[in-house]
Amino acid sequence: MREKSHDRVRLRIASIPAPLYLVLAGLVLTAAITGNLPDTMVVGFATTILLGGLFIWIGNLFPVVRDFGLPTILCTFAPATLAFLGLMPGNLVTVVQNFIDGHGFLDFFVVGIIAGSILGMPRALLLKAGPRFAVPVVGCLIATFVLVGLIAALTGFGFIEGILFVAAPIMAGGLGVGALPMSEMYASATGGDSATFMGDLMSAVVMANVVCILIAGIYNGLGKRKKQLFVGFNGHGQLMRIKGRSDKLTLPPKRDASSFIALGKGLLIAGSLFVFGNLMAAFLPGLHPYAWAIIAAAAVKIFGLLPQDVEDSTADWGDLIGAVLVPALLVGVSLTYIDITDVLASLSNPLFILLTICTVVIATLTSGVLGWLVKFNFVEASITPGLVMADTGGSGDVSVLSAANRMHLMPFAALTNRLGGALVLFVTSLIVPFLT
Repeated sequence: MREKSHDRVRLRIASIPAPLYLVLAGLVLTAAITGNLPDTMVVGFATTILLGGLFIWIGNLFPVVRDFGLPTILCTFAPATLAFLGLMPGNLVTVVQNFIDGHGFLDFFVVGIIAGSILGMPRALLLKAGPRFAVPVVGCLIATFVLVGLIAALTGFGFIEGILFVAAPIMAGGLGVGALPMSEMYASATGGDSATFMGDLMSAVVMANVVCILIAGIYNGLGKRKKQLFVGFNGHGQLMRIKGRSDKLTLPPKRDASSFIALGKGLLIAGSLFVFGNLMAAFLPGLHPYAWAIIAAAAVKIFGLLPQDVEDSTADWGDLIGAVLVPALLVGVSLTYIDITDVLASLSNPLFILLTICTVVIATLTSGVLGWLVKFNFVEASITPGLVMADTGGSGDVSVLSAANRMHLMPFAALTNRLGGALVLFVTSLIVPFLT
């Protein structure tokens, strides 16, 4: 079965047959080299999807390191490295940069994920399971922000800087609601360029994901030991110590198909939420438009203001973006915002690495302790929401849960990403004004 899976990976790139991929990629490359690649939105989609598919395919060829996020790392840093070395056609780089920034693909992506994540969450789940699950989510977020900020202050990195440049992007539980929108927030608050912040933010997120996987592997090793260090230490895959309550923490399975009309409705709702966010930010500029969009989506969900079919359509739209366009976005962000010189400076800074590791460890331990206090098992609560909040989102969740041998916790990981990611982005928007 595994060999067949590998064969499919080798034969398909960007989900299409390899020969067809080579024809399409050759077409785009020829146009770029000759300076004839059109600078339009549709060409931006084609170019970034082709590049993203290539780096994902390459990353998946390596059996061990792919589990540590190699495909994501390649999408995030390889395009910027090639451009830095002068190996990427200038016409192609310009088209991608205009696609991400000028044509607004970043907003298109982030708002779709925010709307789909929140409106796709069952209302009963938010109201019934939310209070119990919120304890480790909110608690580990507060503890991590405060403790990492204090460590950063004591080491000279800066309290606010430690929170905004290390803890916040890591704890957002993904790139789509982490480093990407945060760079926009920071640029808006300081009057600078989002590219100035992107290298540090992306470096922190990717490095933290590797640390998360290593800790998950340690938990897997502990799980093979029958000895309990204390009551409720290891649930061997069971999150809650209270029987008969897990049904309240169950997410419906994601649909693998949707109608064209439904996806169109989802796009409309996501776009309208973004319009609302920008309108509110114009009159009440204390919060970023993304934060207002989050508030609006949560209010719509809690008060049931939309028909169920419209909510489902918005969730489908968010799932489509998350399933298809993540590699494209990472490639685009890499070519648009990431300066390899800045990344190398961050990774060569021992203090930056220390704060990144501290963020993951603090999030993991505080989540485990707080989860244990509300009748979760310590190890499972450390993994989700703890490690899941600190990894890179969807692909990071798979890697972490696989390393911990607890893939069946995926619904709880999805719950963490949806609630935790929106919460982190909202809290970050409150702290950004203190950034100078």
